[in-house]
Order: sequence, then C-alpha cells, then structure tokens
Amino acid sequence: MKSYRKELFFHLPARRGLVNITPQVEQALRESGIREGLVLVNAMNITASVFINDDESGLHQDLEAWLEKLAPEKPYEQYRHNGYEDNADAHLKRTVMGREAVIAVTGGRLDFGTWEQIFYYEFDGMRKKHALIKIIGE
Repeated sequence: MKSYRKELFFHLPARRGLVNITPQVEQALRESGIREGLVLVNAMNITASVFINDDESGLHQDLEAWLEKLAPEKPYEQYRHNGYEDNADAHLKRTVMGREAVIAVTGGRLDFGTWEQIFYYEFDGMRKKHALIKIIGE
C-alpha cells in the first residue's frame, strides 16, 4: 500500500469564506499515482471545516444564513469562550459542519455521487490556515 500527503494553504480575506477545493484534491490524487484507495481531506485548524456538498451559490448562501442563526458571530459577549479571540461562533460552526471528508478512489478518480464537490469552509479567516490531503491505496 502507498500513501501520499499534501497540504493546501489558505488566507481568506474575510472572516468567513467557502472554497471549492475539488480541483486541488484531484491534482493531489494524480500526483499520488494511487488508483484504488481512499482520500482523507481535513481542516487543520479548529475554526474551519471540510465537507462535501453541491457547488451551488444559493445553497452556499443558505449554509451561511443557517450557520449564522445557529451560532451568531455577535454579540461577542454571549459566549464564555470569547476574550482573547472573539471566535467562539467559529468553533461552534466547525462542530456542526465537521472536520473532514473521506472519498473513495476508483480507477484513479474520486468516486463521487452526482453533484458532489469538496469544500473548505473558513469561519475565522484573515490569517494563514491549511488543510491536509492524505491518500492511501494502491
């Protein structure tokens, strides 16, 4: 069995932002030479998420609105975590959206269902962050 590791780096210009990272994961899979196996993609920061869904702008807006209702950024004083950094909402949003995605590799390709894409979702941006791609298989 072979393994391959690659990091993706982000510096989003806003507090929150969504990035379709499917092309970067597909590139990493090509670089790995693995034809059958699994790809793990995970956010390496506690205030970001990696997940799979449709790349549709209305859905992206719905996710943002829904998450903001569940864990509104402000007022900052509503959270006990806030103090040094006012990012408690980002931690809660990450908990809801999850840390990672695992995708099967079949015939050297990501084995997706219809419309599936991989996203990195930043909840506390404006600084350097990263995600890990780990591919195992043959």
